[in-house]
Amino acid sequence: MTTEEEARSAMKNQRQQEKHLQQSMLSRAEAEVETPTADGIQAEARALMAEQRQEEESLQQSMLSRAESEVGIPVDAG
Repeated sequence: MTTEEEARSAMKNQRQQEKHLQQSMLSRAEAEVETPTADGIQAEARALMAEQRQEEESLQQSMLSRAESEVGIPVDAG
């Protein structure tokens, strides 16, 4: 093998290694973007719990108001 062929082969190997490295970096970056973080999951859970609590309070208030109007006695919402 001549020096020129050896140089071409070395350059080809280097390009393949660089391409493999770039592909690995891209795959890792995509995986990080697609995988939710623990902080994000916790924040979403807190938001959903707060929303559920507000809906339950609203439902309870609505039920108390209906009871008040049906019975005619004011009910303290607490």
